[in-house]
Amino acid sequence: MSANPTHLAHHFADVRQQHDTATLGMWVFLVTEAMVFGGLFLAYTVYRVLYAAEFAAASAHLNVVFGGVNTIVLLSSSLTMALAVYWAQTGQQGRVPAALILTALLGTAFLVIKGFEYHGDYEDNLMPGLAFDEHAWGPHPERVKLFLVIYYIMTGVHAVHLIIGIGLISILALMARRGRFTRGYYYPVEVGGLYWHFVDVIWVFLLPLLYLAGVRN
Repeated sequence: MSANPTHLAHHFADVRQQHDTATLGMWVFLVTEAMVFGGLFLAYTVYRVLYAAEFAAASAHLNVVFGGVNTIVLLSSSLTMALAVYWAQTGQQGRVPAALILTALLGTAFLVIKGFEYHGDYEDNLMPGLAFDEHAWGPHPERVKLFLVIYYIMTGVHAVHLIIGIGLISILALMARRGRFTRGYYYPVEVGGLYWHFVDVIWVFLLPLLYLAGVRN
């Protein structure tokens, strides 16, 4: 990898070491974040086994159309992010800003759609503590509440990660527009891509766990 001295921090021997250190740092961070979501997945799995009927009933009331559309949106953003990384690596720097901006816009679209979905959940009395009809859920409404609480925690934590990702990608887009990246210096885009793909993969797991638990065979 060619070196651009203006981008080399003083405590690194060369650009390759700086690149490898940043990549390793991001992977370590993502492992810790995977542990956070892993705890949530474990809690969901345990209670799903214990309260299968109530979890299926609550899941069936979620808006799978919104969930499916948002999945397409995030998978599309993964494509634009991958293109940004590829173009940065191959020296096509003029294309990088557009790909990054489109990625951030798709992430924003996801949040907007999720906002409409949350509003619909509120109108359908699917928000414990704000709007919830206990008499509509049979003898164990507290189990339905548990599913919904887990649903909001999982999707809420995911949304926070996505907001952080949008901010990160927006900064990278600004840097790209200012010509900060070259074929020899592109690792910030690559590392940002790792984070973005992680957020997308988490959603791919959330979709079947939360939205499809109530689908009948």
